Amino acid sequence: MLSSDSKGESVVRTASQFATTHWSVVLAAGDSESPEAQGALEKLCQTYWRPLYTFVRRNGYEPEDAQDLTQAFFERFLKNKTIRNLAPEKGRLRNFLLTVLKRFLRDQHDRAVTAKRGGGVPLIPLDTVEVEAQIQVASSSNSSPDHAFDRAWAETVLQGGVERLRAQYETEGRAALFAKLSPYLTRPADRSGYAGSVEPLNMEANTVAAEVFRLRRRYRELVRAEVANTVATPAEIDSEMGYLVELLAK
Repeated sequence: MLSSDSKGESVVRTASQFATTHWSVVLAAGDSESPEAQGALEKLCQTYWRPLYTFVRRNGYEPEDAQDLTQAFFERFLKNKTIRNLAPEKGRLRNFLLTVLKRFLRDQHDRAVTAKRGGGVPLIPLDTVEVEAQIQVASSSNSSPDHAFDRAWAETVLQGGVERLRAQYETEGRAALFAKLSPYLTRPADRSGYAGSVEPLNMEANTVAAEVFRLRRRYRELVRAEVANTVATPAEIDSEMGYLVELLAK
């Protein structure tokens, strides 16, 4: 299971490393004349569209309208020259994007959004099937749109850690091992079930236990690094980790 108390197991980031975060992507995207702007748009859309789309849907918009609004939000966001004056010290990216999205939705009230899309900016495909299923569950729990956004954000961050971990194992030529052990990332480790779960890999139970320990440790490190990408300073990492863990525990 993911723990917010992983200082000793996290990758230490220097000041220069910490400066290269999702915040730097936002700042680069704010310069509409920069050749990096289009790439920044794609990265932001691909990474954060799920929580943003979830928030729009939970505010009563139908799926098609929510997709249009999400796409239009990123286009407007990146064309807004005021972004050039932003700095990472403005706060956590999670809070910042939600605040800007709320302002955008207020501005777009009673407007025809679909007709305003485009402008030469390629749109990011939004695969909303899985997200819609999660939205239905959240709707039945009567949680607020803000809470739904934060939970979707937490799930996005954790999924980012899983994908990076999978890529590491594939690079090491251990994709099969990851496929067998990855279920232990989200459920308690059960030593009695280790042998059966990896029997095709011809590994002893003790070896499997050690591999699961390393897998979970690397996962925590990668999630922590992912969280570090969304806050302004290293001092904010632990509190943000704690909040995400709390969200997913509910």
